[in-house]
Amino acid sequence: MTLFDPTRHEPLIETDWDEHVARATIQHIAAGTHASFNPDTYWPTHSLDGGPSDTLTYLYHGACGTFWALAFLESVGATAPGVDYAPHYSTLLERNRIALQDESAQSLASYMMGDIPILLLEYEHTPTEQLADKLADLILSNLDNPTRELMWGSPGTLLASKFLYERTSDERWADLFRLTADKLWSELLWSPEHACFYWTQDLYGKQSTYLDSVHGFVATAVPLIAGRHLLSDERWSGWRERITTTVSRTAVVDDGKANWHAQLVRENANVAPHLMQFCHGAPGFVICLANMPGDELDTLLLAAGEATWAAGPLKKGSNLCHGTGGNGFAFLSLYRRTGDSKWLHRARAFAMHGIAQTMAAERQYGQLRYSLWTGDPGFAIYLWNCIHGTASFPTLDFFFTDIK
Repeated sequence: MTLFDPTRHEPLIETDWDEHVARATIQHIAAGTHASFNPDTYWPTHSLDGGPSDTLTYLYHGACGTFWALAFLESVGATAPGVDYAPHYSTLLERNRIALQDESAQSLASYMMGDIPILLLEYEHTPTEQLADKLADLILSNLDNPTRELMWGSPGTLLASKFLYERTSDERWADLFRLTADKLWSELLWSPEHACFYWTQDLYGKQSTYLDSVHGFVATAVPLIAGRHLLSDERWSGWRERITTTVSRTAVVDDGKANWHAQLVRENANVAPHLMQFCHGAPGFVICLANMPGDELDTLLLAAGEATWAAGPLKKGSNLCHGTGGNGFAFLSLYRRTGDSKWLHRARAFAMHGIAQTMAAERQYGQLRYSLWTGDPGFAIYLWNCIHGTASFPTLDFFFTDIK
């Protein structure tokens, strides 16, 4: 059985790990990103992310995420102090609301596309009660969002609540975390066919049953695992059992390798999964479950890592969401979980391949790809993690750059 589509991948470039090259690539990406900034349009939109007239504002693939990435790289000393972008946060918020004017009112509370991350940027720079109140109102307004996934729905604002609690120790955020988690608990469905729990997502005009690490079940596990100390022992025990059950019973395992379908309910139940990237497939499961306590899932996570390695780098470039950098983060996560140096070696091998992809794409398109989740600043953060042997996935494992 083939657990991935070979046509979506390419052979690994056999290049030895070179920390100097990795650091130089980080500097090149940061310098090029700073140099391309325009206060009116932010950054040139890459043709793979939108049209030439689009001004993208989002955390996922717009200016918010690029502001965040540059601040992170500066905060860890990966780049020299650059431009202070804080004066642009207020106009970014205004433009983001214009960009979302055709979406539902709840879209403003989206973690990856809405106002939440922009307000978090502002709050980190200048924490005020007024900003805190705006964030709390947005989180509360997202409680009943029927998308039930990380990008738009309450799992994203569950993550924001956790980050704010870590930042402030204010019980307001712990209360919102528990309220959101309880709501998600009440919305879980049981599949007799698959003998597991799942959510439906009312997303993009249709109802789905995603399992993946952006729109699906395992993405929601991220804030629940990371914020388990905010839950009662009984409630966390219930979540742990449900997460373990669903992940285990939906895995497709063959010859020591594992992958997952994008959705629980599929037209053809006998077709093997074919996507092998962060947003859909084994790499995302490894990253999202890397901090799961206990060893019940260890065999599956290691099998997922082997499948990711067997598939090789993605043709879609070096980015985090559906590229080589995102898949490499799975290896970093397994290195952190197991201490086995082979995973760090594999992550660094993907890093060198991703560097070549980044440079080739810049030549092809005549510009860098200025975004966090789909572009080069996100890949620069992956390189930084490879240098230090860490596995802090940006805006998923942490948001505030002085709490990592």
